[in-house]
Amino acid sequence: MPHKINDECIMCGSCEAECPEGAISEGDPKYIIDPSKCTDCGTCVEACPSDAIDAE
Repeated sequence: MPHKINDECIMCGSCEAECPEGAISEGDPKYIIDPSKCTDCGTCVEACPSDAIDAE
C-alpha cells in the first residue's frame, strides 16, 4: 500500500532524501509521493520528524 503525505508536512526534505525508490518529490505546499514508485518500505515514515506520512 503506497504512503501519502498529509498536511502536517513541514517541507524539511527528510523523506525525499531517505526514499530508496525516488518516489518523493517537492510539491506545493507539501511533498508528494508517487504511488506508482512507492514500494511501502516505510523508510519515509521513520525519517519524517512531523509524523506527516500515512499509509493510504
